Amino acid sequence: MAEQAVEHLLVGAPPERCFAVVADLDRYPEWAADIKSVTVLSTGDGGRPARVEFRAAAFGRSTTYALEYDFSGAPGTVAWKLVAGDLTSKLDGSYHFEPAADGATEVTYALEVELRVPLPGFIKRRAQSRIMHTALQELKVRAESGA
Repeated sequence: MAEQAVEHLLVGAPPERCFAVVADLDRYPEWAADIKSVTVLSTGDGGRPARVEFRAAAFGRSTTYALEYDFSGAPGTVAWKLVAGDLTSKLDGSYHFEPAADGATEVTYALEVELRVPLPGFIKRRAQSRIMHTALQELKVRAESGA
């Protein structure tokens, strides 16, 4: 059974900037180290990506998965659900952007991961924590750089 993990990080950029970085899925390989390629399979309202395929480094190998995005909470929230994956049976999550002091943003990242291969709980939680920590740190660097 998948367990939801949640992490928070203060980013020195406004919520709109954080949202723009997360919503620009085509550019993930430029700043998200584990993401090797992104292919937008379909778009939804306003031309935003609706279904997206990723190729990423995971567990010392390459993995491919497709996510379906929900931008109905934009620009405060971006959510996604796994629709296909070779290593994962669940990879559902969201980013939530809340204004903080001095133009910063409190970013909340929630993620549920379920792997197709059974692993001990502590290994799964460690992998989930690494994914979240890395994603938040890389988002912070990208949003604060203004790139």
